[in-house]
Amino acid sequence: MLVHLRQVLHPDELRQARQWLASGEWIDGRATAGAQAVQAKHNRQLRQDSEASRRLQALVLAALERHAVFFSAALPKKIFNPLFNRYGGDANTYGAHVDGAVMHSRATGQRVRSDVSCTLFLSDPEDYDGGELVIDDTFGRQRVKLPAGDAVIYPGTSVHAVSPVTRGERLASFFWVESMVRSDEQRRLLFDMDRHLGALREMAGTDAAVVGLSGTYHNLLRLWADT
Repeated sequence: MLVHLRQVLHPDELRQARQWLASGEWIDGRATAGAQAVQAKHNRQLRQDSEASRRLQALVLAALERHAVFFSAALPKKIFNPLFNRYGGDANTYGAHVDGAVMHSRATGQRVRSDVSCTLFLSDPEDYDGGELVIDDTFGRQRVKLPAGDAVIYPGTSVHAVSPVTRGERLASFFWVESMVRSDEQRRLLFDMDRHLGALREMAGTDAAVVGLSGTYHNLLRLWADT
């Protein structure tokens, strides 16, 4: 399931994030790549233990906490501390790869199963050429390049890449979610049901059928969720 999350960060938060990114210390992105990904990864990454990184992590996590669509689609149990990368110049691409099944945070020591992958775009699309997030999965090949402040979530099992940035600079945050519902198919069903229930509530309020369907949603979540 691929979901576009709109306006995760507000304009004032984006301005603040860019200031912190500009003052941060950047390292070779391959320093945090696994054995397979290190051959494909050519970007820069903000140091995880820097003050700028800690401030940005808090900003992004607070924004996710208030984003109803993110919660409905990902059903988060644990969120890997957000990381931040930069593509441009001679460090401008990330070849096709699959994210590791379990991510280990060097900053917190936490281990997070990567059920859901997420990229939060921090650069305006017109400020750089290329840099599309290319995702291959059962839904076909998708080339994703979103407005600054928007994010995309997609299955952690997907083969994906970042196409070369040929002009400008692409800044983004990326992280993984261990979901309460491990199955992508089950999450998709719950997300679709939640969206349709929201539309029905606007039309029918507390009609008995709406209440009954809401009960079915929560009973399925109770059946499938692991907290």
